[in-house]
Amino acid sequence: MGCNAERVAGVLRAGAETVAEHKAELIDLDRAIGDADHGENLDRGFAAVLAALDAGVPETPGAVLKVAATTLISKVGGAAGPLYGTAFLRAATKLGDVSELDGAAVAAGLRAALDGVVARGKAEVGDATMVDALEPAVEAAERTHSDGGDVAAVLSAAADAAKEGADSTVPLTARKGRASYLGERSVGHADPGATSTALLLRSFAEAAR
Repeated sequence: MGCNAERVAGVLRAGAETVAEHKAELIDLDRAIGDADHGENLDRGFAAVLAALDAGVPETPGAVLKVAATTLISKVGGAAGPLYGTAFLRAATKLGDVSELDGAAVAAGLRAALDGVVARGKAEVGDATMVDALEPAVEAAERTHSDGGDVAAVLSAAADAAKEGADSTVPLTARKGRASYLGERSVGHADPGATSTALLLRSFAEAAR
């Protein structure tokens, strides 16, 4: 079953619920190694995305993602707004005007999102950032699409890999962002951005089923 604009909006609404649910956890993670604003910022941003979608869902999946992108970029402070906003914007651009997404489109959109995050944040796997969750997620999505997986299967594989990737940031020394100022003291803490990436992908996967 394809994923039209309404379903993409539903997936984003599920993501907003997940962010609200895990806000305190994300704040605590960020308090340990950052400035404790990741959960708050993300929650405010996704609440604004909800409000924008409640005002009217655009006609194509790409246009829905573009609304999310511009809202997050304008409403969210810190690193989260520009990075997530860029991810959604690149995905929206990649999807263009297609009216329904299949597994191939979702995998391609995720790859574009990753490329945008890397270009924006200049991070790579091992730096203890959201890239540690997003890159393995994209690779898993592409493998699953190649094996004939549909939208739900592609997102589910991405979510599983993102969770492993987020967990892998615990023993790492952060090399980007505010956490990098702590040096060795950042070891032992999961990266908040990698964690929120994994949480969002899991909620997207469950909503797409």
